[in-house]
Amino acid sequence: MVVVAHTGIPGAGPFVATGLFLLGSGVAGAAFWLRERPGGRVLRVTRVALWSVAGACLVLATVMPFLLHTTVALGRPSTSARLEILSPRPGQLYHGDPAAVDVRLELVGGKVVPLTSLHLIPNEGHIHLYLDGSLVAMTGGLDSSVTARPGRHVLRAEFVAVDHGPFHPRVLASLSFRVAP
Repeated sequence: MVVVAHTGIPGAGPFVATGLFLLGSGVAGAAFWLRERPGGRVLRVTRVALWSVAGACLVLATVMPFLLHTTVALGRPSTSARLEILSPRPGQLYHGDPAAVDVRLELVGGKVVPLTSLHLIPNEGHIHLYLDGSLVAMTGGLDSSVTARPGRHVLRAEFVAVDHGPFHPRVLASLSFRVAP
């Protein structure tokens, strides 16, 4: 099947799965339409064939994302970029309840761009900021701010491709800081 051959294009999996779902739905509609038509053996075989094709398309559309998920890392672009957190400094103490923490990053060998696309360019992407494992910002620049309640926190920054997926290998920087009331 020609459509399945295009799954080798990074990011094409969801489009192929959607296409298979739509194709399966259309074929099921045709089989349903034919159920009321009088006919002989040829029409009966046609209906069975249409229901079989519809079922196969719908099953493939459902299963394909799970099958492709295991090979996602192989299809991800690589980059030579490096990311460093300049602010806050490791172990830095902030005061407030909550405290506003200014985040400054340095990206070497990469470029932060504002657009989102499925056309992946190795050294272009976005920055994702995580506080204690939760995504708190998707920035279009290297300066941002996060809000943190009193306690010890881990800040992680990741340079991701323009489709918001990770590079392979991932481009990460992390550190911990504290907030006191």
